[in-house]
Amino acid sequence: MPEARIRILPALTEIKPADWDACAAGGAARPEPFLSHAFLSALESSGCAAARTGWLPQHLVLDGPDGTPAAVMPAYLKSHSRGEYVFDQGWADAYGRAGGDYYPKVQVAVPFTPVTGRRLLLKDPEDPVGWPALTAGLKELVRLRGASSAHVTFATQAEWEGLSQLGFLQRTDRQFHWTNAGYATYDDFLAELASRKRKALKKERREALANGITIEWVTGADLTDEALDSFFMFYLDTGGRKWGTPYLNRELFSLLAERMPQDILLVMARRDGRYIAGALNFIGAETLYGRYWGAVEQHPFLHFEVCYHQAIDFAIARGLKVVEAGAQGEHKLARGYLPVTTYSAHYIVHPGLKGAVAQYLERERAYVEEDAAVLTDLGPFRRCREDEQD
Repeated sequence: MPEARIRILPALTEIKPADWDACAAGGAARPEPFLSHAFLSALESSGCAAARTGWLPQHLVLDGPDGTPAAVMPAYLKSHSRGEYVFDQGWADAYGRAGGDYYPKVQVAVPFTPVTGRRLLLKDPEDPVGWPALTAGLKELVRLRGASSAHVTFATQAEWEGLSQLGFLQRTDRQFHWTNAGYATYDDFLAELASRKRKALKKERREALANGITIEWVTGADLTDEALDSFFMFYLDTGGRKWGTPYLNRELFSLLAERMPQDILLVMARRDGRYIAGALNFIGAETLYGRYWGAVEQHPFLHFEVCYHQAIDFAIARGLKVVEAGAQGEHKLARGYLPVTTYSAHYIVHPGLKGAVAQYLERERAYVEEDAAVLTDLGPFRRCREDEQD
């Protein structure tokens, strides 16, 4: 391999947005929302992903022969394991009890965002230099910062397999995604479900809006301060209950609405002239990504309507192929969201810790595979004529 030059960027302001996005797009017309310079730099400039929050930017840049970036990698030096959604706190505790320092570690990820996507961002996906150069640079970053490990989370399956050949341990988990089988309407989707499931969802949607609630899709120029202020209030309520201290601040939402308004969809519920609940989504080339939800009034099934049914409606209307509804949540299964495997790869320096984690991951992968098979079989879709007669 020819000699490669890798730089470490302490902030995304040190690279031109067009240069970063060209690598993040990987030959496509534009990058997916979460990999874009606009999104990642907004996290940094708002202070959400910064040294004081335990997310110190350490992005890697591989310069090409012409001096412009040929590949990039979003990387952070972490002093904790929060906001990652791939849980390794048990590894940290075990290593600590054995006398080791698990933190700092290096995280290759989109902060606070459990969304699968490319992590080794090559401008030319066929470039033979990019993968080995970025991986070598990541290992060197671990050494330079005295880190215990590097973690590439929510990677693509191809990256997961490739990194395994370069000394990384393999981990899997699952999420629930809805797939658009070319539906023209929501009723077309319902027609694919078993009779009882179809009737249950119809009833659920009626009851969700029974108290005079209306739904609005807010995107682009319609992302007003009123909508953003209301949604942020919803986010604080949910984040405070789930995490204690919410990860994101109000400034971030304003920056995102300013920098990438066409990529944002707020599904907002209104009653008696005011917003009472909402869900934040991001619009990709083929995927709608559900992120956060919150409410100041509790109504039966409103969460399911705003987060899942409306997301399906929007995906069908826009011709999107997939709805990714975020991490966890087996309740999504009944609403047509089926289990999908997610992938992460882990480079651990200490041989003892690496060996122990490798054994654990082997058992965990088997469990994830079995669990996904069981859950898929429990899904709401028709399998035989007897279902239709229930």
